[in-house]
Amino acid sequence: MTYAVMDSPIGPLTLVAADTGELAGLYMDQQRHLPAIETFGSRDDSVLPAVAEQLIEYFEHGRTTFDVPLKLTGTPFQQRVWTALQDIPYGELTTYGELARDLGMVPGAARAVGLANGKNPVSIIVPCHRVVGSTGNLTGYGGGLHRKQALLDHERGDALF
Repeated sequence: MTYAVMDSPIGPLTLVAADTGELAGLYMDQQRHLPAIETFGSRDDSVLPAVAEQLIEYFEHGRTTFDVPLKLTGTPFQQRVWTALQDIPYGELTTYGELARDLGMVPGAARAVGLANGKNPVSIIVPCHRVVGSTGNLTGYGGGLHRKQALLDHERGDALF
């Protein structure tokens, strides 16, 4: 594995490439559930140029979807949640409960969906920031609620970047 670090309006982003070249991780500084940097392999800021380019386009309001190959490692349930996250349109929100219902889960499964959402290894590209609490309040975000709010504001056209 190798990794690159790029600047962004929400701080440095670490892009982790799997041995096969897919994006395996996208992490913010001081992110919750951040794996040890030693597990990312060696640093090479030339890896994943398409990912970096698409993120730049996203932050500059030119891109609303991503089309980079992903290698997401997690449980089968986490995989289902992360796949469902990718179906949430740019600029739209859903709740943990709605996401659980969309996955065909029983009432009360919102907490399990939230836990899987929190383990998303590829934030922004797999848009876990578009999921909010049942009342519409911001709840939990591995990169911090201030970043979640900034990404949501950005997608509504309200952000400064």
